[in-house]
Amino acid sequence: MTSPLRVAVDIGGTFTDIEVLDTATGRVHQFKTPSTPEDPSIGLVGGLRAAAARFGLDVGAVEHILHGTTIATNAVLERKLPAGAIVTTAGFEDLLQIGRHGRRDVYALTLAPPPPLVPRRHAFGVPERIGPDGRVRQPLDEAAVRQVATALREAGVAAVAVCLLHAYANPLHERRVGEILAAELPGVAISLSSEISPEIREYERLSTTVLNALLVPVVSGYTRRLSERLAAEAPGTQVYLVQSNGGVSGLAKAGREPARLLLSGPSGGAAAARRLAADLGEPNLVAVDMGGTSFDVSVVHRGAVAMVAEGDIDGLPVRLPMVEMRTIGAGGGSIAWVDDGGRLRIGPQSAGARPGPACYGRGGTDLTVTDANLVLGRLDAARFMGGAMPLDPAAARAAAARVGARLGLSAEETAAGAVSVTNSNLATAIRLSLFEKGLDPEDFALLSFGGAGGLHACEVAEDLGIRRVVFPPHASTLSAWGILWSDIVHDLARTDIAPLAEAGSRLEAAAGRLAAEAARLLDEDGVPADARRFDWSLDLRYAGQAFDLPVPIAGPDFSAAGLAGAAAAFHALHRQRFSYDEPATPVELVALRLAAVGRLAKPAPEPPPARAGGDRAGSRRAWARGGFVETAVRSRDGLDAEPVLGPAVVEEAYTSSYIPPGWEARLEPSGALVARLVGA
Repeated sequence: MTSPLRVAVDIGGTFTDIEVLDTATGRVHQFKTPSTPEDPSIGLVGGLRAAAARFGLDVGAVEHILHGTTIATNAVLERKLPAGAIVTTAGFEDLLQIGRHGRRDVYALTLAPPPPLVPRRHAFGVPERIGPDGRVRQPLDEAAVRQVATALREAGVAAVAVCLLHAYANPLHERRVGEILAAELPGVAISLSSEISPEIREYERLSTTVLNALLVPVVSGYTRRLSERLAAEAPGTQVYLVQSNGGVSGLAKAGREPARLLLSGPSGGAAAARRLAADLGEPNLVAVDMGGTSFDVSVVHRGAVAMVAEGDIDGLPVRLPMVEMRTIGAGGGSIAWVDDGGRLRIGPQSAGARPGPACYGRGGTDLTVTDANLVLGRLDAARFMGGAMPLDPAAARAAAARVGARLGLSAEETAAGAVSVTNSNLATAIRLSLFEKGLDPEDFALLSFGGAGGLHACEVAEDLGIRRVVFPPHASTLSAWGILWSDIVHDLARTDIAPLAEAGSRLEAAAGRLAAEAARLLDEDGVPADARRFDWSLDLRYAGQAFDLPVPIAGPDFSAAGLAGAAAAFHALHRQRFSYDEPATPVELVALRLAAVGRLAKPAPEPPPARAGGDRAGSRRAWARGGFVETAVRSRDGLDAEPVLGPAVVEEAYTSSYIPPGWEARLEPSGALVARLVGA
């Protein structure tokens, strides 16, 4: 009898990563296949079929698929969105155009905000007013709503974002607008801000609701195609999509609230980092995921991954809980180019999966980071992707020579420069991620994963003063591995601005309502009572501040002592983040948050297999600090407890790790390869 399979899939811009867990044996298989940007579901189902064939598994035995996707992110970045409209309180139709007047680039001579996703002519106001206290000041004009519906029908929009001024305090009018529009406009996607982001700050709430409304047709179309393909291959499979908060949700919720998917793929890496921090006894980890297109940085501090209540996508605010992450355009496929000042630059443009780097032999001619590593001898052309995708060294060298001609450098010097510039960009992203939290890189180990990360990790760590680099098992597909162990998560919030010390009874009432709503959602998911966990936090600020900080609390204890403990935690967090605190200044409550977790069953993975040891693959010439030197080449599968001294390259099926001179790497009993700066 075939045992049930759990599958995790992380679809990136270049490759689709797949992890398959055999729930009976605990064995985990990893597989990697090129992405299909024209329809990611093709690559997912084709990769699932190919993985099953390689490992002798039955696709029909797949019980669960947990899926990280960039479908929502790419639709926004590429502006491949349907025509949409806004319905708001009369007098606030210009809100999306006004936005916020903060400068992202303080040195720019002109302000260049991203263009609004909805044109002004498609913004409609309706007479109504609810105050910030939730009381109705002006009744909703339902006749005006029906007139707006007629205008929307004539405009031919496919999505409508409804965002009334104080709907977070009382959703009564907003829900009625939604009901009228749904009856008048069948087939049009309608999103309500009180359901998507019921919080203060009207511009951010509107931006989030607009993004959600415009993404509903995109994501629902994708999930429909995916369901149809899976029905033919693996009928009965239950599919979950990964959310920006690191948890998963069913297809129905993902279809209603696709804005929660905007950080779907990278959040799997953060989930993996959190799990590995506990498994490896490394409570402080900088997790860096370098794939083919991007470089994602997340931080595990004291065993926890930082969450934020708001992020942005291409300059557009998204006020939803998400893993705190910094992303730059620096991956294996990032293109090297020379600017007008004669400087070598890397990215953010990427060669993608097709045509890909020059060495892929698919028609690409630009020099990419992968080409540079191949020219420098850090990649084996014959063994790339486990030998399934041989590379063309001559094409890579020709691409480097073309860029070098503009710089007056040889192909090898140009490739070394490309790697050096890339490493500098990666180190800068990590510095910013730590320094903005008041954290010292020397207190952290670097967790390197993604197909391209291992070739840069040690050199980047040395630049930062980090002395330990962890290369985990399944490094190339670690985001998918992290997704494999994800749980269902529902984020709920209640805005309530008041002095914290006086908010006890109000918080108790709000907590009761949030807990009831969380229980209803987990009931829909079929999560048993003993598999539920509630994580509470408060958004707090000093009275008069325009920003707040999320402060985790142990439980819904809103007694005087509990509130005093929350205030003390806020002071400490403020001091860590900004180097000062003001204990004499009253602390103000902004919002109560609840993350309702439904734990999915997770069979324990089998322990790492015993290593044979002594499996030397030989050596080759590779670039190290100014020139080519003879460099040991080892197979990770054959490593034993003896250290690997740099310079060396450790190869595995889907990635390689470069150990520079002055470093040594040792395989730990956990299966992780840990590199240390010698003498550190």
